[in-house]
Amino acid sequence: MIFERRQSRCLPLLFAAVTAIACRPAEPEQRYGFIARLGTDTISVESITRRGNAVVVDGVDRFPRVRRRHTEIELGPGSTIRHLVMDIHTPSEPANQRERRVTADVTADSVHILQTDRAGKLRHEFATQGAVAVAHVPQMYSLYELYFDAAFARAAALKRAAGDTIQLRQFYIDREFDRFPLHHGTVRILPDDRAEIQHDWLAGTGQAAFDSTGRMLSYSGARTTYMVEVTRLTSQPDVKSIADRFEALEAAKGGVAQLSPRDTVRASIGIDSITIDYSRPLARGRTLLGNVIPYERVWRTGANAATQFTTSAPVRLAGIQLAAGTYTLWSVPHQNGVDLIVNGQAGQWGTEYNRSRDVGKAPMQSAALPTPVDQFTISVAAKDARHGTLILEWGSFRWTAPIDVR
Repeated sequence: MIFERRQSRCLPLLFAAVTAIACRPAEPEQRYGFIARLGTDTISVESITRRGNAVVVDGVDRFPRVRRRHTEIELGPGSTIRHLVMDIHTPSEPANQRERRVTADVTADSVHILQTDRAGKLRHEFATQGAVAVAHVPQMYSLYELYFDAAFARAAALKRAAGDTIQLRQFYIDREFDRFPLHHGTVRILPDDRAEIQHDWLAGTGQAAFDSTGRMLSYSGARTTYMVEVTRLTSQPDVKSIADRFEALEAAKGGVAQLSPRDTVRASIGIDSITIDYSRPLARGRTLLGNVIPYERVWRTGANAATQFTTSAPVRLAGIQLAAGTYTLWSVPHQNGVDLIVNGQAGQWGTEYNRSRDVGKAPMQSAALPTPVDQFTISVAAKDARHGTLILEWGSFRWTAPIDVR
């Protein structure tokens, strides 16, 4: 794929580059892989064989449940999926759902899905209304590559160029698809052999890089809630041995462990009872401030659902007056400090920050920790019957704010 690297060139040349991807000649058999990492932790590994219109993928992912997958795909015109069969082994599921087969048949106007396990069969059909339909599994990047392939082919057919967007529809393999109909996906073509992706199951924007023939070389979820980094492997990895290790580790931990487990802090300051409900992401060797937690942007102060702060009595938190009740805590780090935001909305997902519901914003005290903390930790320390401290620690930072019971 040769997207235009110099903006001064004309759009017809850009269109020619997109067309080159969609119309590239048949290639010999390709054997390669993808590996997805969250910091230093491996999240998924895939071994892929492509020849003509056939794609075979063996992979394992843990997000957080370990699943082994064997997938066979028949492609139709424009790199679209015509027929897909996926056998999924999930050791942590009940025995009657541990081995599952999902088949999907895509026609010009509909998607037909059949899920089969020992619990029974589940069928569903979705009308595509002529839209290009693609398959989605959160950490299966061979499907992401096909997602982009279909978008590039569609772009060529519509004579689109760099800067334009392509609309797709996606169906799910792991979700209860009778409750999750076809969702929307958007691919934006960028110069310099890149493209962006957004879809209804992805909070944020992912970006992929390609070589001159359209092969996906890498994918970054740095601007999404998944935050994975994906690399193409030039040889096929030993998926079986990796999957065996993943399964053994899951079993040793007593079952599925959340990537960012939910936790609850309970504390008392005099007559006031304080409860904080939040998720605890791990650093996993990543740079936090300025990377995982960007400067000058609102952070959910945890992971997953918004961090909830409940007080049984009126308090001042970082100087912000709060009546008894439940709030959510947000923060905005700067290179030379951090601000705490208290918001009056509660129960929302952590990507659903509504500035209009803010109760107040105030600076917190910031200090460096002598020993890094790998898992994000919130605590409350009581000083006396009327005073305490809210403490947030992760990596090398320690943020604190006073709590005064009124």
